[in-house]
Amino acid sequence: MPRNRRPQDREEKREEIIAAAQCLFIGDGYEQASMAQIARSSGVTVNTIYWYFRDKDELLIAVLDRLLAQALTEYTTIADQPLSDRLLWLVDQLERLHGLVNTVHTRASASTAVDAWHAGFHRLAETWFADDLREAGATETDLAAVTAIGTFVIEGMLTHPRDQAAKRAIIDLLVRSLPAAFQGPANTPGRPA
Repeated sequence: MPRNRRPQDREEKREEIIAAAQCLFIGDGYEQASMAQIARSSGVTVNTIYWYFRDKDELLIAVLDRLLAQALTEYTTIADQPLSDRLLWLVDQLERLHGLVNTVHTRASASTAVDAWHAGFHRLAETWFADDLREAGATETDLAAVTAIGTFVIEGMLTHPRDQAAKRAIIDLLVRSLPAAFQGPANTPGRPA
């Protein structure tokens, strides 16, 4: 049975458990990564994990929060790039974590905690996108629908992977088509104002 290596403060130990779980969830998959494996990888006992996390789903959420924080930090380095570059970066990040994305969608139907995390993630992502769309000229009338279209395109690209050139073409077309969506029916060529 693994023993705790040395006295640590609670937060440091918690972070070690999350780091071990992250490696195993990404490398082996959520279902295949047992709490015993996570305990061995983090140098603690299984019971110690349960002092920090109620269950495996709570540990999954901690991993997701950690990954999201890392992504937000990285995003600040590209925040001044064109929207198409930022969206392509987002797709690349989500593809890199494809197994966890699938796990979240699967666990959301079985776990209210994972479902709540997933809903919160979508609100955050859609808020970012909506802010970018407002800046690009979207009217409040069009904003919800155009944000949903962008979300559907990104989720579709995760479901149906493409090579980098195809992803770039899809994202560029989406971004180029946005101004036309903002014109609204009254401003569409061929329609009376």
